[in-house]
Amino acid sequence: MAKILWNNEGTPLMAYGEKAFISTVGSLPVVKPAKTIEELDQNESFDDYKISPWGPANDFPVTALDIIGRTGVLNTGLKFIRNFTLGQGIFPVRIIGYDDQGNEKMEIINDPKLTRFLEGRLVRRYMANALRDYFKLGIAFPQLILNTDGSEIVGINTINAQHCRLTEAKNGIIENCIIHGAWPDQPVAKAEVIPLLDTYDPLADLINKKIAKKATAKSYIYPIRDEWGNEDYYPLPIWYSAYRAGWIDIANQVPAFLKKAYANQITWLWHVKIPYAYWDKRFPKSQYKDDKVRMQLIQAEMDSIEQSLTGTANANKALFSHYASNSQGKPEEQWFIESLDNKYKEGDKLITSAAANSEILFALMINPNVMGAGMPGGIYAGNQGGSNIREAFLVNIAGAWLDRQNILDPIEAMLEFNGVADVQLRFRNTILTTLDTGAGTQKMLS
Repeated sequence: MAKILWNNEGTPLMAYGEKAFISTVGSLPVVKPAKTIEELDQNESFDDYKISPWGPANDFPVTALDIIGRTGVLNTGLKFIRNFTLGQGIFPVRIIGYDDQGNEKMEIINDPKLTRFLEGRLVRRYMANALRDYFKLGIAFPQLILNTDGSEIVGINTINAQHCRLTEAKNGIIENCIIHGAWPDQPVAKAEVIPLLDTYDPLADLINKKIAKKATAKSYIYPIRDEWGNEDYYPLPIWYSAYRAGWIDIANQVPAFLKKAYANQITWLWHVKIPYAYWDKRFPKSQYKDDKVRMQLIQAEMDSIEQSLTGTANANKALFSHYASNSQGKPEEQWFIESLDNKYKEGDKLITSAAANSEILFALMINPNVMGAGMPGGIYAGNQGGSNIREAFLVNIAGAWLDRQNILDPIEAMLEFNGVADVQLRFRNTILTTLDTGAGTQKMLS
């Protein structure tokens, strides 16, 4: 009796007996994933296209970029993520095996044309701009540009995400991207429509179009998304949770409050009490025919007193005064100089600001110490030593794997479409080391 190996669907894959080996040839039926997608509450129209709005008023990119632009720690944190994700660029390799620890054994591909392309401005600009939109807005819109007959991809570009809107899905598939420079205003006559590759397998979609001679568009959008959010059209960026929680508002309100407080608070430090008798003896009225002259002299005297009490040059300076007593033995000309207690304390506001900055960096999965935001005490205290910073940076690089793969997908699709086979792309990283290693930095590949 032949022994048969079945798959989960009941299809025989292979069988073997005493004198024969039998296997199933051909290909199994392709089961495509369900194309379910969220239904829109509202849409806009352009020509015959229904447009999916980005946010309730179709202005999420405008709002998000405004929030980022006026929140220093958020803006800097996003740029930091973009920069360490890019590393020091990419290079082509061929994976020839793995060592005992599971590390890849790489064979460098010394193809000058390919290396020049990967190190050139075209790829560098694409990756920098795509990661910018990917981290700021949660989605980026890479554009693969074809030659005239659609047989080769000749360019890769990132269309500014704030100018892009997706059309409403048909049968679970989003087919087009509408490019318009004045969103959220609805386009009346001028807008560009670029087909969107199937997000399930963009490369297969592009190759199928090429085989079927349907790659007639001048370019295609190969969307890359941070799919941590479950939104079907426009996933929310990772930092948005800190905004919803209110930390970004707090981070912005504290400096605005301090600016207003410093501009309007009274900053008197001293109260000098001078008896009237002093002025009668210092500048007797009988000696001045014009009261204005006497008043000017008193003014100059008060200015001199103020200058003697304030300023760094007068720190710890002694002040001498003399006074007389009347017939009852009470001083008539004794001065009293009192230090005023400043009721306004900005320290608590700065602690709140530092806490808000830390919470924003936590939302970005950045250790605040890496950004120099570690606090000396309290619940947000952290060790700002070099080892702590190096380890946090290594964690960031290790966690960037998925984002790096997402950003490489359109480049790898371009290479494979153009016939460059069996090539994998890897990133260069510069890692900070301790001085006892004999080097300040170390090159690593990932």
